[in-house]
Amino acid sequence: MDMNILHITFDMRIGGTEMVIKSIVESHASSDFTMSIFCIEAPTGPWGVALANNGISVTTHNRSPGFDRSLITALRKHIKQHNIHVLHCHQYTPWVYGTLAAVGLNCKVVFTEHGRFYPDSTTWKRKWVNPILAFFTDGFTAISDATRDALATYEFINKKKIELVYNGIKPLQKAEGAELLKTELGIAKDTLVLGTIARFDPIKNHTMMLEAFSSALKYTSNLMLVIVGDGDERPRIEQKIEELNLSQHVVLTGYQVNPTRYLQIMDVFLLSSLSEGTSMTLLEAMSLSKPCVVTNAGGNPEIIKHEYNGFVTTNGNPDHFADGIVKMLSNSVIDTFGLNGKKRFDEYFSDNLMVNQYTQIYRTILGIENVGTEKG
Repeated sequence: MDMNILHITFDMRIGGTEMVIKSIVESHASSDFTMSIFCIEAPTGPWGVALANNGISVTTHNRSPGFDRSLITALRKHIKQHNIHVLHCHQYTPWVYGTLAAVGLNCKVVFTEHGRFYPDSTTWKRKWVNPILAFFTDGFTAISDATRDALATYEFINKKKIELVYNGIKPLQKAEGAELLKTELGIAKDTLVLGTIARFDPIKNHTMMLEAFSSALKYTSNLMLVIVGDGDERPRIEQKIEELNLSQHVVLTGYQVNPTRYLQIMDVFLLSSLSEGTSMTLLEAMSLSKPCVVTNAGGNPEIIKHEYNGFVTTNGNPDHFADGIVKMLSNSVIDTFGLNGKKRFDEYFSDNLMVNQYTQIYRTILGIENVGTEKG
């Protein structure tokens, strides 16, 4: 018997949460789970459009400012019309609307928290409302232990009821032309390349990374920093590069639709974020056997095992971050840490593992064990 799973999210732009939904939906294209998506904001986003073109039902409701009661009505109608068995809510706001819409219907509710704001906080309303919503919710998941702790601390959800499901991705395949890219960027063949891929946002703390990189240059000048991305923070980043006299050692590539070639030329991947859930670019780097230097923000310490596949440094501390970079360069552990990272990726962060965990959650809350097998 087919079971209908509806994923409710903000939209299907290109991002970490959306990648998880896309992986779950696509993996069940030939299973007894029929997957669909409900976006509570417009526009739908490029991945939503692509999935719709491939036959996946994608519905969009343009949420009004404030508390939109019409969204609850629209969701409730959708659940009834499409005989939804499981409503999988991604992020807090979709959980609120989804749970209220499903009350009294024969529909199970799953809530997945994908990340937290920085700094984290709560309100008295949530302390009152969330336990009620939790009563009508059948499953809770978080993408890291840090996120699970935040749900318990700030959202008043019983930690024992929250299951840990790490984000997973397909391992990246090496792209053609990566070797030529260093020449195109004016980087000498024997130069060690450090790099990152992230939107230009204060939460990613690029300026701290630049300060740490400037310190690392005092250890060896044969370094180049490649920063892939763009955003509102760009003027501040450019100003910091000028202040630190780093123009000859930093390349800003701008936004890249497919940054795999850039990731391939990086000898060490850097992540300086103030807050993270499970960084998809960090997983991508590990899948290509890249050692990493990261802050201890959010789920980073769960992905990077300190002194095994990288160095975990104190959040917001450029001296500690620089020390991690120097240790990586001075101890000749780049290759070893890179191979360790690939092993760790295969063990904990593959898309198949993630999808299987969510599939088991659906089976458990539905009270059935033989759903999700291949048809035919």
